[in-house]
Amino acid sequence: MRQERAFCTVADFLIDIETIRARAREEMSKGPVTDAYGADLARVLQVLNEALATEIVCTLRYKRHYYTATGIYSEPVAAEFLEHAQEEQQHADKLAQRIVQLGGAPDFNPDTLTTRAHAEYDASSDLIEMIKEDLVAERVAIASYTEIIQWLGEDDPTTRRVFEDLLAQEEEHADDLRGLLERIPPDGGSAAGRTR
Repeated sequence: MRQERAFCTVADFLIDIETIRARAREEMSKGPVTDAYGADLARVLQVLNEALATEIVCTLRYKRHYYTATGIYSEPVAAEFLEHAQEEQQHADKLAQRIVQLGGAPDFNPDTLTTRAHAEYDASSDLIEMIKEDLVAERVAIASYTEIIQWLGEDDPTTRRVFEDLLAQEEEHADDLRGLLERIPPDGGSAAGRTR
C-alpha cells in the first residue's frame, strides 16, 4: 500500500507537512529556530546583545540622574527619570529573553557594557544637561532600532516586533524629555536652590 504525503495548500504555495514534522523532530534542540528562519542568527544575536548593553547603560544613566537630580524642578523630572529607568530595565529583560529563545547567551559583562552600547553613560550634575543627555540617548536608540527593524524585515518577524515595541516606548521617552526641556527654564531652576 502506497503512503501519500500530506500536503496543505495555502494560497499560492504548498506546505509539505510530513517534511516539516520530520525536521521538527530532528532539530528539537534548536527550539523556535527552524529552516524557515531567514536571518543570520549569529548576527541577530550580536545585534540583540548590543541592544541589551544599550538598555542596561540607559537604565544606569537614568538611575544616576534620578538619584542626583537637584533644583526646584527636580521632583517631577526625577520621577520621569525613575519611570524611564524602570522601562529601560523591562526592555533589557525582553531582549535577554529573546536572546535565550534564539539559543544565545545574554551578555551582561559589566567590563564591556559601554563599548557595546549604542548610547553613552552620563554623569552630568546639571538638571538640564541630564535631560539633554537622556534625550540624545533616546534619539540614538530610536535611530538604531529603526535601522534594526528595517534590516530584520521579514527574516525574523518576532525579533522585529520586539524592536518595534521598544522603539515605540523610546519615542515616548524622547517626547517626554523634549516636553521637559520646553517647560523648564534654561538654568533648570538652579538659582532657586537645591530641593532634593
